[in-house]
Amino acid sequence: MNIVNFKPNKDNLKSTLPIGIFLISIGLIDIILNSLLNFNLTSFLPEKISFIAPLIFGAIGLYLIRIEFSGNKLLDKINKNFNSSSFNAILTLLVIFALIKYVPPLLNWFIFDADFIGNKKEDCTSGGACWVFVKVWFNRFVYGMYPDAEQWRINSAFIMLFLLVGASFFVPSKYKKYLLIFLVFVYPIIGLKLISGGDFGLKYVETGAWGGLSLTFIVSAFALILCFPIGMLLALGRRSNLPAIRYSSIGFIELWRGVPLITVLFMSAVMFPMFLPDGTYVDKLIRVLIAITLFEAAYMAEVIRGGLQALPKGQYEAAKSLGMGYWRMHFLIVLPQALKLVIPGIANTFLALVKDTPLIFVVGLLELAGMVNLAKTNPKWLGMAMEGYVFAGLVFWVICYAMSRYSQNLERKLSTERQ
Repeated sequence: MNIVNFKPNKDNLKSTLPIGIFLISIGLIDIILNSLLNFNLTSFLPEKISFIAPLIFGAIGLYLIRIEFSGNKLLDKINKNFNSSSFNAILTLLVIFALIKYVPPLLNWFIFDADFIGNKKEDCTSGGACWVFVKVWFNRFVYGMYPDAEQWRINSAFIMLFLLVGASFFVPSKYKKYLLIFLVFVYPIIGLKLISGGDFGLKYVETGAWGGLSLTFIVSAFALILCFPIGMLLALGRRSNLPAIRYSSIGFIELWRGVPLITVLFMSAVMFPMFLPDGTYVDKLIRVLIAITLFEAAYMAEVIRGGLQALPKGQYEAAKSLGMGYWRMHFLIVLPQALKLVIPGIANTFLALVKDTPLIFVVGLLELAGMVNLAKTNPKWLGMAMEGYVFAGLVFWVICYAMSRYSQNLERKLSTERQ
């Protein structure tokens, strides 16, 4: 048999498959023993060769089982997805080896060696993560410095929001537009009044006390609700035939897209009040909400404009032939199709908005990441920053993953993919 030109096939399956599985097993056992028990199975080899020996064994083993149309469904599936070429085989091995080497220590720190019981830093003695820190500070991570006795108001505001959003999936189509109008124009006022208080017997709570995850949701929710319609109008304005509207929209978009968000927030908190008339006061949080909304609206406008430009001219001409005016044509024919095409871009903008909220710390508002920064400086909890940041990262990941999954489901529902 010519070893150089040897190629596994269905005829020699019974001889190559066991050898291939054996070599793959040797490579996996070697990396497992090395990672978990610090024992090198190939220590008798030169150091450099011993280091890459698992990869060599695994690559040869995967080559020996790379048999097209073997008749074994499991083997064919493995070869198709992970072992279609030598390059893919090496990538597969590198990923597997990295998981074996780094996942067990991570799980040990995260779960098995972690401390969950206790009320102070001294209770963390196992050497793993000190989740006691998160447990003790959890209330502040969620509500910031908001008074404990008034936290029901934040809960009520968000329950109302979730019910309104949930109701939009079940109410008849003829009522959805009224629900949308209420959600965009009425609910923000009710929600802010309920949380801030000062009326109807509710104790006033200054916005400086708002914080934690609730503030992250407040900033994200209001900016998401408001930036979309503004961005849509800007996109239409940039494509307008009226020079004044078109150039005004272009100037607005390019101005806001050309500066960093942190600069916009700083200007809204420090510089903007200097231009207000004497005796005029606009709350810091309101200024931040307006700044983030206008900033994200500029990006949203370009995403929507991409969808408008993707539509063929025939759609516009067909709408005009039916006698439709500008607004009816866009809201009934053009925008529904354009928005379906750019759902991924819209979702991406929303995700970026949520992850940009930690930047509001520059104006003294402490959302989730800001509260973690505050907690880690407490003398009783010095050195606990890692656990706090991991907790914050997981929370942001869950939020963004949920939004991403919803956008993907919406794409499938509306059949946005072109065949």
